Amino acid sequence: MDILSSVVGTYVNWDVKSLLLFIVIFILTVDYIKNRQPASFPPGPWALPIIGNIFSVDHSRTHESLTQLAGKYGDVFSLRMGQEWMVVLNGHEVLREALVNQGDSLADRPPLPLLMDMCHGLGVILSNGHLWKQQRRFALSTLRNFGLGKKTLEPVILDELTYCLKELKSNEGKPFNPHLPINNAVSNIICSLVFGHRFEYTDEKFRTLIRDFEMLLHCETSIDSQFYNSFPKLMRYIPGKHQTFLNLCSDVKAFIREELKDHKQHWDPSDQRDYIDCYLNEIQMNKGRADSTFDEENLVECVLDLFVAGSETTSTTLRWAFLFMAKYPEVQARVQGEIDRVIGQSRPPSMEDRVNLPYTEAVIHEVQRMGNIVPLSVPHMTNKDIQLRGYTIPKGITVIPNLTSVLFDKNDWETPFTFNPRHFLNEEGKFVKKAAFIPFSAGKRQCLGENLAKMELFLFFTSFMQHFTFSMPAGVKPVLDFVFGSTLAPCHYEICATPRI
Repeated sequence: MDILSSVVGTYVNWDVKSLLLFIVIFILTVDYIKNRQPASFPPGPWALPIIGNIFSVDHSRTHESLTQLAGKYGDVFSLRMGQEWMVVLNGHEVLREALVNQGDSLADRPPLPLLMDMCHGLGVILSNGHLWKQQRRFALSTLRNFGLGKKTLEPVILDELTYCLKELKSNEGKPFNPHLPINNAVSNIICSLVFGHRFEYTDEKFRTLIRDFEMLLHCETSIDSQFYNSFPKLMRYIPGKHQTFLNLCSDVKAFIREELKDHKQHWDPSDQRDYIDCYLNEIQMNKGRADSTFDEENLVECVLDLFVAGSETTSTTLRWAFLFMAKYPEVQARVQGEIDRVIGQSRPPSMEDRVNLPYTEAVIHEVQRMGNIVPLSVPHMTNKDIQLRGYTIPKGITVIPNLTSVLFDKNDWETPFTFNPRHFLNEEGKFVKKAAFIPFSAGKRQCLGENLAKMELFLFFTSFMQHFTFSMPAGVKPVLDFVFGSTLAPCHYEICATPRI
């Protein structure tokens, strides 16, 4: 009997092992068949079964990892994140060829699960097709009516600057963290356009909103979020930064809905004060139209998108600017000298001064280049098969424009890894913008807030240089390290703003 039990036990044991071996082989076979690509697909590093290349990339410095991989696999290479393939584009010529020359084929956004759970395909940044075209057209035309890209917006920015300059002066040259005051000031510009009013720097709800935005953009690119995009059904039940991201999005939307509620209570169709008023009017005008994409949920998502496009990149750039000015005092002194000669101290700067401030313009552009604010742009997706550099990229593939590879390309920049305003000056000292300068990306999905950002950067930076000299606290050296996220922000630091007047 014991011998029989032993034989049966051994048989069952081997049967279980065989079953497990069969399951493993079956899963690996299905994974291989499902994820194999044609021979003409761009090359890339070998991918592990199931999880792909998730661990092939340093997710705290993703842009650097992808740039290094381009050195090995070429300007067009592929990665597999979980069950999804993506193609990474590197270099100015490749990005132009794809995003501009074949822009129609790359005008879509990929339905990444984390972002879809956040926005449900609504808004103006992550939407596609008719919805995207209708919302983008409305946003641009409405914001232009309120002064976007026009001289009529200058007084709004300069008015906000008076509050910000006062806030910086209150530190009396002592060390302070510029993060909140700068973010508050820049965000108030988009608030004026969208909400019709600004927020006091002491408003705790608004300060919390600013902090939420910073954390939100950091969490979006974490490895937890990559796993969420690869295995959403599983990750929805697991804690991590992906859950923090979704919770923060809910908090930001709740803030926007409170503003919307207040607008609806005081809404007068004959007096359209801001973007929300105009949108509410558009909802009324399009009621019953089958092709209308205007509703309150889309409004909330669009406002969220406008905040990201119109504030976060600019405030981050300005925080980089303070660090670079403290690290290169000779550059700061030359900027101040040019401003003193052209504008003086008796009046605020104007956009008309740009043409007479070539060195200042060059410094602003070099801050944007070196700061590398949106290192991987926003993902695109092919809406049909395309040919690029001899490779075939099938329909439905996520495409990552690696802006880092363009802004630091040794073929386009004399000293790519050194802060050098001469990159934007010709031999006569006049400002020259290079074709490889694309911090706002390129093509049909180029940043919606580009014109606003350019105006804000010039007026804010010039005013700060006009009024202050920036330096590090005694005994502290500038640290140019970053926190990687959707935007590349400097690590938190303290700086001294010594009044010049």
